Amino acid sequence: SKPLKVGEWVFAIGSPFGFDYTVTAGIVSAKGRSLPNENYVPFIQTDVAINPGNSGGPLFNMDGEVVGINSQIYTRSGGFMGVSFAIPIDVAMEVVAQLKGQGYVARGWLGVLIQEVNKDLADSFGLDRPYGALVAQVVEDSPADQAGIQTGDVIIEYEGEEIDFSSELPQLVGRTKVGDKAKLKVVRDGDEKSVSVEIGELPTDESASALQNKPQVEKTNRIGIKVRELDHETLDDLNLDGGVHVIQVESGAAREAGIKQGDIITRLNNQKF
Repeated sequence: SKPLKVGEWVFAIGSPFGFDYTVTAGIVSAKGRSLPNENYVPFIQTDVAINPGNSGGPLFNMDGEVVGINSQIYTRSGGFMGVSFAIPIDVAMEVVAQLKGQGYVARGWLGVLIQEVNKDLADSFGLDRPYGALVAQVVEDSPADQAGIQTGDVIIEYEGEEIDFSSELPQLVGRTKVGDKAKLKVVRDGDEKSVSVEIGELPTDESASALQNKPQVEKTNRIGIKVRELDHETLDDLNLDGGVHVIQVESGAAREAGIKQGDIITRLNNQKF
């Protein structure tokens, strides 16, 4: 599935609505898609007609090679709307190998929370264009923490593969074998650095501690938000050194930048609070 290109013709075989051996065709719309319920699978997006009964069926290229397993669709009506997703066959076979070898699937884990790098952030970090994954938080005692990755680092390369969008990083890390060492290239304080990380196993419980809203003094500022200080208990639960909780967003610069109620701001102009 790796050589598959956007725009390439593909076709699917399945049993939509119980009609066995149905063949539908279309093109590859995109590669490496992350879905809200699955960040670690780089889905192939197609416009092949996939309906209930197609899931689990093969997706072929024009040479008759299986390039994916049809998985799910995006729909508002319950029927086909031109947005279908397939699991790349390379990923599926990696899962098969793990199931045969150890009986369960283990995904690689770095231990960072990341966000997209937009143009303004790229300028502030000295990047020539928006790319990479900005480290918003490092989980304590995680592989990233032990390797010295810091909040504010921008990961621009993983094992020699450039990170154009932040959503690409979890997919690459998740497919790395637990215990393997991965070489990352990060931008820190305007300089590029190479970091070697021993990839850990993704914890089964990824649920974050709930933010405890306790009565505290409100603060306002000129960017159009109202914030509340975080108490020590909440900071410990979220593994943060400092920050403020956004409780209200008014019209102004903050809203235009995409800040929302419930966000936690930990840095201003890349400086810790």
